[in-house]
Amino acid sequence: MSEQQHASAKHHITGFVLSLLLTFAALFLALNTPLSVGLKLTVIIVLAVFQMLVQLVYFMHVTEGSKIYQIISFSYGIFVAVCVVAGSIWLMLLNGMSMY
Repeated sequence: MSEQQHASAKHHITGFVLSLLLTFAALFLALNTPLSVGLKLTVIIVLAVFQMLVQLVYFMHVTEGSKIYQIISFSYGIFVAVCVVAGSIWLMLLNGMSMY
């Protein structure tokens, strides 16, 4: 394995481990802490933002390339996240309205 491949593999493994830690932290917080619902939600949102940053840096390589590429990649990541969250909320509300 060349030095570049080794560094790339180490980079991806680091991102994967960080993603797992953030996911399990949110799960532990939701299931095993006596915090109020509002505080839990706030901490989970903060963890989700960190998760998004880990995904952008380690897997979408937003820090590599030219500045315009970084801006476009980051903007696309934000756009996809907003669409997924807004679409999920919209569908949940739509489904809730049709049940009554």
